[in-house]
Amino acid sequence: MRGQADRPVDQTGLRRLNLSRVLRTLRSDGPQSRALLARRTGLNKATTSSLVAELEQRRLVQLGAVVAGAVGRPSQLVEIRGRAVCGIGLEINVNYAAVAVLDLTDQVLFSKRVPLDVVALGQVAAIDLLADLADETIGAMRDEGNWVAGVTAAVPGLVDAGNGVVRHAPNLRWREASVADRLAARIDLARESISVDNDANLSALAEHAIGVAAGVSDLLYLTGEVGVGGGVIADGRLVRGATGFTGEVGHMPLNPCSAECGCGRTGCWETQVGLAALLRAVADPDDEVHDSARDLEQRLRVIAARAADGDPRTRTALAEIGSALGVGASILVNVLNPTALVLGGYFALLGEWLAEPARRELTERVMTSGSCRLVLSDLGFTAAVRGGAHAALDRVVADPSIAPTEVPHLGGIA
Repeated sequence: MRGQADRPVDQTGLRRLNLSRVLRTLRSDGPQSRALLARRTGLNKATTSSLVAELEQRRLVQLGAVVAGAVGRPSQLVEIRGRAVCGIGLEINVNYAAVAVLDLTDQVLFSKRVPLDVVALGQVAAIDLLADLADETIGAMRDEGNWVAGVTAAVPGLVDAGNGVVRHAPNLRWREASVADRLAARIDLARESISVDNDANLSALAEHAIGVAAGVSDLLYLTGEVGVGGGVIADGRLVRGATGFTGEVGHMPLNPCSAECGCGRTGCWETQVGLAALLRAVADPDDEVHDSARDLEQRLRVIAARAADGDPRTRTALAEIGSALGVGASILVNVLNPTALVLGGYFALLGEWLAEPARRELTERVMTSGSCRLVLSDLGFTAAVRGGAHAALDRVVADPSIAPTEVPHLGGIA
């Protein structure tokens, strides 16, 4: 008699797994013939053709160019279909709210950032504003005939990703914020399509998937915002830790001064290298770079221009922050041994002046000096929203059968 482990696999479940296998292969390896797909997935040719037909019906793939086969017979390439399916990433941070939309080829279909004083706005109103941004974007995508696979919101703080709850976001002054549930109550999307994660985690995913460290299996991402967060990819997977709160690196007690951190403690690393520390160091409070009504990147470009012009105060501040950044990063590199250290947020935008002093500290302090390369993100302040959109698309990549076979009509799915 066969035991439980020997019973046949559910055929519906098996087909979902095989659909996912084919779609993942096309997403990672690019266009290929059905015969090559069969070889790479380990499926027989008839099954592969059937799976491709269903993926095509669900508008996830399309047939592309005709190429010569191995024995001279032409074959048609199968490729990911862009634009028909999209994922939406949202972000709420101290100074702004943002949204980005990616298609299955990771092309940006839409992006927007709104300058905002989130702390003054308050927890409930800020989430409602994020919902309005999401709903507007969902409507626009559907009007263009796209099916929205899901929404992922990025928040700086301790995020219970499994339940969509922000347990504590000190710089936003949020506690126990049921972000996913509140978004679900206000936008035209099912609750299971909505998720929430830490901003640095999603940024690390974006860098691993589509950024300067794409394909690197072991990387550390540091985000330069008001808070300093870390996202860790190890062996190609996001590291979450025992309770899901890995990456709160900004609260390492490294600062000998008595400045109070947003978390209420003193001595945290982000009081040395966070955005607030940068702004304090480079300019007086009445300077234009402190104007939170202005877009953050515009203010940082003012700082960059002053540094390029040789302004002594700006240059000195950036050199000191770069050194402090390198000291803290060296501890993390010694512990985690990543192949790449990716600097994001304002660290990347001002990287021309921050990277060299940081590298000097890394060279002096890392035990395996030279094993980790420091690189500047080219995603800038869009890393978290792009990572969120990419994560939202993973829902349909994991189970392509959730994609509709109907053609979306204006305003939704018929």
